Amino acid sequence: MVFCSSSGCVGRSESDVVVYSALDQEFAQPILDSYERSVEGKTKVIGKFDVESTKTVGLVNLIVAEKEKPTCDLFWNNEIMHTVRLQKMGLLEPRSWKVQSGYPANMMASDGTWCGFAARARVLIVNKQLIPNPDDYPQSVADLADPKWKGKCAMARPLFGTTATHFAVLRELVGRDATIEQLKAIRDNATILSGNKQVAMSVSAGSVAWGLTDTDDAIIEKDQGRPVEIIFPDQATDQPGTLRIPNTIAVIKNAEHPNAAAALADFLIRPETEDRLAMGESSQMPLSRGSKFPPRVLPSEPVRWMNADFESAADDWKAWAEQLQTIFQ
Repeated sequence: MVFCSSSGCVGRSESDVVVYSALDQEFAQPILDSYERSVEGKTKVIGKFDVESTKTVGLVNLIVAEKEKPTCDLFWNNEIMHTVRLQKMGLLEPRSWKVQSGYPANMMASDGTWCGFAARARVLIVNKQLIPNPDDYPQSVADLADPKWKGKCAMARPLFGTTATHFAVLRELVGRDATIEQLKAIRDNATILSGNKQVAMSVSAGSVAWGLTDTDDAIIEKDQGRPVEIIFPDQATDQPGTLRIPNTIAVIKNAEHPNAAAALADFLIRPETEDRLAMGESSQMPLSRGSKFPPRVLPSEPVRWMNADFESAADDWKAWAEQLQTIFQ
């Protein structure tokens, strides 16, 4: 067989496995290489990585386009919502995942088609020079709509990525109408930027006092010595908790090499892989109790995590996205 990617076409043997990865190549490739070494080269891993601006959507669209004759054997997504959309299209293969006891139930598909691991969290990043007193720090995502922060806080446009996922999950927790009203209030109160990275950078530069972003973007600013603090929001008992969004692994339905793909999937969701990602630049958070490396982004006190229903959040996705588009044009 011949496998074609953006870099050209290469021959593919029966022992090869093709991985479409939305995780950046600089982080994913060393782990894929370590798998090849662990099987002494008996399986060749061929990775396809798309460009930064469209990587997740581009790879998902390619999987959909190739559904009659898949090229991809295994999909490694750095988020979850598009993986769930593939699940609902019937393009993923159900399987039994080799995870340890106590694994978070909402981090595995109800039908076994995907498994989450190595999560990021949705956090607030605060400029300590602009808000010098920790008692004044915002503590909730809802604070983005508080008039006292008008023009002083920021959020990414919630049409793509983890911000879109965040509010789709909140929609299932508090209701569609309440979430729409909250988003309209945030639109009128906060600075809306193009992405989570831009939010983190704007806070660290002092353009705004605080914002909603992801842990991987926030920890970069902190590691660079910027005057920022990271807040895990909504920890009070009457609040929903902090949302964590995992990487996801899924074997493609009718993949040409399902056994090789399944073996690689089991390797990737191991605690050792999570520890490797936790030690990396993005400080991703292991889900397994078998993890031995606490990521530096986590606070010293335990975090109360949101009980997110990702499968319900993906329902009616197109209509939901269109509604948000009218709000955040």
